[in-house]
Amino acid sequence: MKKRSGLLIVVCLLVLHACQSGASKKNTAKEKPNIIYIILDDLGYGDVGFNGQELIQTPRIDQLAKEGVIFTNHYAGAPVCGPSRAVLMTGKHLGHCTVRGNPRWTLSGTPVDIDSADVTIAEELKRAGYATGIVGKWGLAENLLQGRPNEQGFDFFYGFNRHLPAHHYYPEQVYRNDRLINIEGNVTAEKKGKYITDLFTQEAKGFIRQHAKTDQPFYLHLAYTTPHYELTIPAERKVLYKDKDWPLREMKAGHYLNDKNGHVTYASMVSDVDRQIGEVLDLLDELKIADNTLVIFTSDNGHEYDHLKNEFFNSNGDGRGRKRDLYEGGIKVPFAARWPECIAPNSISDHVSAFWDFLPTVCDIAGVEPTDKSIDGISFLPALLGDAVQQKNHEYLYWEFNEGRGPIQLIRKGDWKLIRFVTKNRIELYNVATDVSETNNVAAQYPEICEELKGLMDSARTEHPEFPLTKRPNPYK
Repeated sequence: MKKRSGLLIVVCLLVLHACQSGASKKNTAKEKPNIIYIILDDLGYGDVGFNGQELIQTPRIDQLAKEGVIFTNHYAGAPVCGPSRAVLMTGKHLGHCTVRGNPRWTLSGTPVDIDSADVTIAEELKRAGYATGIVGKWGLAENLLQGRPNEQGFDFFYGFNRHLPAHHYYPEQVYRNDRLINIEGNVTAEKKGKYITDLFTQEAKGFIRQHAKTDQPFYLHLAYTTPHYELTIPAERKVLYKDKDWPLREMKAGHYLNDKNGHVTYASMVSDVDRQIGEVLDLLDELKIADNTLVIFTSDNGHEYDHLKNEFFNSNGDGRGRKRDLYEGGIKVPFAARWPECIAPNSISDHVSAFWDFLPTVCDIAGVEPTDKSIDGISFLPALLGDAVQQKNHEYLYWEFNEGRGPIQLIRKGDWKLIRFVTKNRIELYNVATDVSETNNVAAQYPEICEELKGLMDSARTEHPEFPLTKRPNPYK
């Protein structure tokens, strides 16, 4: 973990105090801000209007970004969802995190969940007096044991513990806290009943209403499954796009019960969740708690839908690759934050940050030190508040990936990115400041930089018995 200077802590606390003082002037009872973290599933960096999307309408998300700050260099914890969410929750990158791959990609084939030794964001915020809730996809309790949200600091949970049930939008069962409950009228195979995104929004709004009545600040982790496969949405919600003169990308139905028209369905799903995020934001206004509520919007990794050889939505923006890649398109994600009392509107930050920074950031906001001193994150509170001078930077960022074409490692230091394909004994070096699309591998021109970054890469990880850097067969075949 990078040590934060005493000066930085003092400055952040002074600025935070000023924010809180401003909030009290507007009759906000809570001294600490509410925090809502909205995370979508497989949404690309370029899938939102504030990052240049032109075909898919995301007016409410774009408005949130306009009213706050956009981070242009924010990275997910991993190029797939399980480990990315574990990194987010624990403040440790993939070299140190308990969960370093999706469930079936362990060496033994037995899923690994976060455990009782991991200290989560929810546990840190409970120490600081917060009520904590998660709605949506958790995906860190495949074994239904200590990884469950209620065992990891969350007072309330509504959603999916495991990955496979989260693949469907008309599930027949869902968890409410530790109890698996039936959703009356739902038939998954026929895509009938209540659309899960609607239920997530309903539960999120209920949690907000409940805690807005008290003086206790709350943390809501709102993890929508949109737009992860399966691609499906009620027909009446396709009105924005059904008459567009778009080519048909025909989707097949199998495990994922996809609707046939891929482009129309994908765009409709993103716009529909945008509308529902708008409902959450409107509720904050209705309850008069918007001014002292920090709302963050992001995605868990890069997109999966858009074809790289025939891009239609340009979901990765200027980046190369998509989900399961360690190129920019696989790990760079949209990020916007709004906190009216503290974040200046129409702000843009190029600070390089990642999911493992969120835990120390919320600790800074809540006025507590992280419990685990070995975390890899650095608080990005100064960048949120527009103070680039006081914002500390990472020496480097580290990822690894052990599915499919893996094992692959990545390290970013400054503008340099080194990618190592371990079993192929191949490296690639890119300068993302001048080559954001990573089209020009300059490893041969800069051997000294390659050696430096390989040395950092070797020291950036600890061994994990279930996630060695070895080639193994695809467990899904």
